[in-house]
Amino acid sequence: MASLLSYPPTHWIPAAGADFTVSHRPDDHPVELIVIHVTQETFQDARRIFQDPASRVSAHYMVASADGYIGQFVREKDIAWHAGNWDYNTRSIGIEHEGWIDRPAYFTDALYSASARLTAAVCDRYGIPKDRDHIIGHVEVPGSTHTDPGPYWDWDRYMALVTAP
Repeated sequence: MASLLSYPPTHWIPAAGADFTVSHRPDDHPVELIVIHVTQETFQDARRIFQDPASRVSAHYMVASADGYIGQFVREKDIAWHAGNWDYNTRSIGIEHEGWIDRPAYFTDALYSASARLTAAVCDRYGIPKDRDHIIGHVEVPGSTHTDPGPYWDWDRYMALVTAP
């Protein structure tokens, strides 16, 4: 298992307690997947949504477009409500990315780089294979009504960064 030192710098910005489930993963539920999302909001607007107890939504992390800043909203041991599928929520880490699925300018080098480092570190920590069977888009979650990360998300580029030495 990788140490926490291999994680890129993250900043704790707690989600509202009503927007996730307290757990003791991986003891209670194995962590087997990473779900990639796009916020359809600015970072600050998505932060406000995660901190609104009425929203009933959260993610473990969010990556900013301009500089790759990473906010952590839910502890990895807890279950974020991001996938729209309880089984997938219990078994995954959700990573949001600032931007819109139809605005590729939000998918910057800084965003891809920071997110890929985070994804690689999470994979190392939990022994998750670094492949597209285990790193999936929100659109690939069974029953999802979402289309993110969308057609402009460069999966080949992203996976090359995730698997880079």
